[in-house]
Amino acid sequence: MSKEKMEIGEISKPRFEFRTFGQDFTKAIERMARLSVPVPEKVWERHSDEIYIISRTNDINNTKIRDGKMDIKTYVQTIDGLEQWNPLMKGEFPISSEVLKNEVFPAFMVKMPELTKETYTYEEFISMVNAHPDLQAVRVHKQRWGYMVNDTICEAGAVIINGAKVMTINSESTELEDIKKTIKDVGLEGVENINYLQAIKRVIGMSDKKLANE
Repeated sequence: MSKEKMEIGEISKPRFEFRTFGQDFTKAIERMARLSVPVPEKVWERHSDEIYIISRTNDINNTKIRDGKMDIKTYVQTIDGLEQWNPLMKGEFPISSEVLKNEVFPAFMVKMPELTKETYTYEEFISMVNAHPDLQAVRVHKQRWGYMVNDTICEAGAVIINGAKVMTINSESTELEDIKKTIKDVGLEGVENINYLQAIKRVIGMSDKKLANE
């Protein structure tokens, strides 16, 4: 079976991912940049402001809001230490109470708040989240630099989580062996695979675990 050629920004089969977070990945980022083939200018450097909705009782559904749109991905499986995530739902604000009841709050795995309106604005939804004892809306600013190594889509990034700055580096592909080769080539063998949900929980104190090289 032939491998699927990865294209940055293009939809592919569900990908596997290695990602980690810490304070310093300078050497790995330098190697990633040197090993990378040329990539489209649009991914050389990107900035975004996002809100992640973090739940004390959920580690398998990743919910973020960017540009007024909600995106939820769900964890599928881990193979050879690499995680696979699939889209669960996409929505826009104002958002209906039916979507909140049937899709959003079930993904948080928390007690459903009382819904008294047919639709909710972004501000109303965030207020509802902040009032919930098991939920927290977390501000995340991302500055990301895109690369492609061993036909895997890669990035390094400076991420500010509620004002705390950490670094991230990742490799993703539909092909497990390509990711594992990239991990080795950039010098990340043995480094913990940490996804965004886990990293944010560690930074805001919802988890007592440390980041990879804190």
